[in-house]
Amino acid sequence: MAERPRMRLGAGESWLELARTGGDEWRVTADWCSSLTADCDAFLTDGEAVDFAVRMFSHLSSPTAFAAAVTEGRNNPLRLRGAPVEDGFALFAFLTPNGDDAVCHLQTEIGPIGTEDPREHFEAFHASLTARRRDGAATRE
Repeated sequence: MAERPRMRLGAGESWLELARTGGDEWRVTADWCSSLTADCDAFLTDGEAVDFAVRMFSHLSSPTAFAAAVTEGRNNPLRLRGAPVEDGFALFAFLTPNGDDAVCHLQTEIGPIGTEDPREHFEAFHASLTARRRDGAATRE
């Protein structure tokens, strides 16, 4: 079986991961200094995940601030905001395990990280998703 699509940003003290666990089921995990960890399930279609990867890759190609949500409304588990810092970005993740819930959420900062690292991660994430579609892989495992 092919490796499941996943994208991880950051390393060391602070990181964020979006990973398929099966079919349209995904897991969003964030960790800060191994002291605070957030983990929530999400339901995303391949199309939503591909669209998010394309938008993020586009934003990371420009040295301007940006904000992007994985999905609009209903069950959005993650929003990322990027602020340019020298030759990279500081990324601010806003996780909402209950969808667009302003009461139950976690905010964390990742970075600053160079532009190439997140661009490579989103490019690989996009490629893994589109390869699944191109190879005719089932959307539900």
